[in-house]
Amino acid sequence: MRHNLDVMHIEKNVFDNFMNTLLNVHGKTKDSLKSRLDLAEICSRPKLHVTRDGKLPVSKFRLSPEAKKALFELVVAEVKFSDGYVSNFSRCVEQGRKFSGMKSHDCHVFMQRLLPFVLFELLPANIHETIAGNIYIYILYIFFYSIIT
Repeated sequence: MRHNLDVMHIEKNVFDNFMNTLLNVHGKTKDSLKSRLDLAEICSRPKLHVTRDGKLPVSKFRLSPEAKKALFELVVAEVKFSDGYVSNFSRCVEQGRKFSGMKSHDCHVFMQRLLPFVLFELLPANIHETIAGNIYIYILYIFFYSIIT
């Protein structure tokens, strides 16, 4: 089939890219040198441009080490769902630095049920509102897509 799109796998890819960028996972983040060089050509935000010594300024949306620790130790380890609803998120944390081995449904539940509330305490208010708003728009898009298919 030409247009066979699996919504759950698309959502998993979005979740993986989003979380890897948010957690600044080496080799997986989308906030790289290439993207910052493109940003210099497209947008006039000198605070985000690559410095003369080749370093990238820290983005506001990147989690600090304390916020990462809070995310993995407090939220992911302590959250409980009813049996059979979702797998244990603490098993999907690799060395306290990134998510690994999450199934499509786990990513779906994390994005819809936890992410808007988890980021409220971990990110500045304006960044949280933007991310939470975009997640809800994305969820509505998936819902609409499932209706029309």
